[in-house]
Amino acid sequence: MFGYLQIEKEELLVKEFETYKAIYCGLCKQMGKDYSFWTRVTLSYDCTFYAMLLMSLHSSCSGFRRGRCTCNPLKSCNFAYSKNDDYSKAAAFSIITVYYKIIDDINDSGFFKSLLFRMAKPFISHQRKKAKKRYPRIDEYVGDMMQRQAEIEKDKNSSVDISADPTAVMLGKILAEDGKDEIESRVLYEFGYNLGRWIYLIDAADDIEKDMESHNFNPFVENDTKADSDLICVTLNQCLARAYDAYILLDIKPFKGILDNMMLRGFPKMQNKITSKNKNCSECNSEPEKGSKDEQSL
Repeated sequence: MFGYLQIEKEELLVKEFETYKAIYCGLCKQMGKDYSFWTRVTLSYDCTFYAMLLMSLHSSCSGFRRGRCTCNPLKSCNFAYSKNDDYSKAAAFSIITVYYKIIDDINDSGFFKSLLFRMAKPFISHQRKKAKKRYPRIDEYVGDMMQRQAEIEKDKNSSVDISADPTAVMLGKILAEDGKDEIESRVLYEFGYNLGRWIYLIDAADDIEKDMESHNFNPFVENDTKADSDLICVTLNQCLARAYDAYILLDIKPFKGILDNMMLRGFPKMQNKITSKNKNCSECNSEPEKGSKDEQSL
């Protein structure tokens, strides 16, 4: 994904931040184990959120242990461990999304601009085949999303709702796979759908100026004119509010403080940071209301 699902560090308790880092490091370790050392560089905060959500839903954390960081042996880290495949699933999701992102970047860039992606493709393609073998449905959902997205973006006048739907459906289906029953799966789908919609649209809002310069598709740009900033903020706030409405229906116990922080603090802060690049608006300063209807390095 894109790295927008971050914590608000200043609002976390010290022990919560240490737990978050331990999950991040645990997922990093799993990626090296399942694939290769170099795949660790593809680790994102988005997939850390996914791993933590799964571990919370399944109560799968089996404890913490200190060890040496593989990337920096001089550094000692806490590692969170999982008693099931939650880490492996998040690692596969990371590899698969990175593979399709590379394919997208190659298609959207000229030969020289895409040269680095072309060089990385054979390596990540090999790792993606391993991830696909382990979790074929994740690869199926992400592949379908990319195919639908490419078809939609051929029409420069595709609406915001239509453009965001493939990513929303993809994340909804992936999260729904982990529901313990039909009701929880429906809630997880709703949560994933609206969060996926937000991820796609916040990425579009982040790329408005770049897409206008390169004449690439952007749902917030029509006829070389970008959408009103208030409209962008209202749309993004609506996505977060609806995602939160579904989130509070989930049986979140472990890591609830961290996940609440992300939903109510981290995601809105990221949104404000991006939308303020274009223009400040009153809607961007609000947080998703509870029950409402309507630093990269660790």
